Amino acid sequence: MKEHYDVVIVGSGMGGLVSAIIMAREGKSVCVLEKNNQYGGNLQTFVRDRAIFDTGVHYLGGLEKGQNLYRYFEYLDILDGLTLTRLDEDGFDLITFDGDEKEYPHAQGYKNFEDKLVKEFPEEKEAISTYCKKLQETCSRFPLYNLRLGKPYHEDTELFTLPAKKYIDSVTENEKLRAVLAGSNLLYAGEEGKTPFYVHALSINSYIQSSYRCADGGSQITKLLIKRLKESGGETYKHSEVTRFNVENKQIVSVTTKNGSVIKGDLFISNIEPKLTIKMVGQEHFRKSYANRIQSIDSTISAFSIHIVLKPKTFKYLNHNYYHFKDYESVWNSHRYTQESWPEAYMVSMGTRKNQDEWADQLTAITYMRYEELEPWSGTFNTVAQKNSRGETYEEFKQTKIDAFLNALEQKFPNIRESIQSIHTSTPLSYRDYIGCNEGSMYGYAKDFNNPLKTFISPKTKIKNLFFTGQSINMHGILGVTISSVVTCSEILGSEYLLEKITKGHTKTNEKIDA
Repeated sequence: MKEHYDVVIVGSGMGGLVSAIIMAREGKSVCVLEKNNQYGGNLQTFVRDRAIFDTGVHYLGGLEKGQNLYRYFEYLDILDGLTLTRLDEDGFDLITFDGDEKEYPHAQGYKNFEDKLVKEFPEEKEAISTYCKKLQETCSRFPLYNLRLGKPYHEDTELFTLPAKKYIDSVTENEKLRAVLAGSNLLYAGEEGKTPFYVHALSINSYIQSSYRCADGGSQITKLLIKRLKESGGETYKHSEVTRFNVENKQIVSVTTKNGSVIKGDLFISNIEPKLTIKMVGQEHFRKSYANRIQSIDSTISAFSIHIVLKPKTFKYLNHNYYHFKDYESVWNSHRYTQESWPEAYMVSMGTRKNQDEWADQLTAITYMRYEELEPWSGTFNTVAQKNSRGETYEEFKQTKIDAFLNALEQKFPNIRESIQSIHTSTPLSYRDYIGCNEGSMYGYAKDFNNPLKTFISPKTKIKNLFFTGQSINMHGILGVTISSVVTCSEILGSEYLLEKITKGHTKTNEKIDA
């Protein structure tokens, strides 16, 4: 590790790595510091009984030639080498409910999406068409989402204050259709009294355009990003946990790592969430009102996941995801579960292999869990890089939750228990420790239509050489975080200059995606 870099990036999630590539391509000396044993943040994978599990990236949208994520990946030069499986075109997501044997599809392609829903709701053709037009129109108003120059319309009050549930309810009085249109809201932890419609639209639009899974896990994206970074002269260091940003004369001059190393730099980009970054810099270096505003932003709810290794040839591979709700009337309120009603909603997704046959080797089911349930163990810390036990009561807590979750899954998949080879869990503490997110938050900070300006965080801070990037700056997800890196680097390089480079692609282009 050199003593001094032009750009020091703290955290190797997608936001940090994309920012690093952009800056390294400008000829800057760049280093990325990562606390964990594995790079990639939510792109991390883990292996149990030879089955590969994703921690965060279960599927990707917008990856057809010419679509938004495709074009960003083309610029990053990572399309060649990605192995992807296209999900079912007539239903990449299936929305289901207790007491209703039907499976309601979200299909790929807007015409197909409409046609498949009209088949289930023939009297609702106009409502479904109106909803689809609104989705596309809303997404068109975000320039970088469409690789165009311009700023999001912060002054466009209606865009940021339109509630998701209220709008969906306004297009139809059919309660089942309302629930189906909102049915994948675990993608952004949707809440009735908080989530704006634009968050709903930006989250699902690119999946309707095209939906893929990463064969053998999302960590292949990390490996390709690091490869491209190193080709541009960038450096990455894991087991390098930054504990402090050092300030002199109102500027960051260096960071200190847990092992005592001091790394100096000219610019610093934090891919760690802003609340934690401010603490590591020292709140006294920021305006009190600014620090208080950031600290008061609500984080989205956390999750409890079960990762099931399946016995060979016992469970068919499902080339789609399930979003299941106990009650279609409470699609927006399943985070308000009680101990007796939990889990009220869940997502089921499967990993795919490069040579996927008819049999699945693993399954992940995810549901909401509030951080407060983990309070008794909140003082413990456990990762691969820093192993610790949380104790016997924690294991008992997890087992109780596994049993309740399996009981719920059995309603949908009656033979699932017979197919289990082994079962593993992630709790809000796992997400907190591995990803570094506040209270294990699934998607960073919650956007709120009641007070949209409160949740807008500029990548530029009052410390002139410190910048934020990551899911709390723009939107969560692979696309949202990629765009956040562009927003961050635009502040340094100039938006027009950078966007021109991105839209012209990179020197190598590749039009092939393994499907």
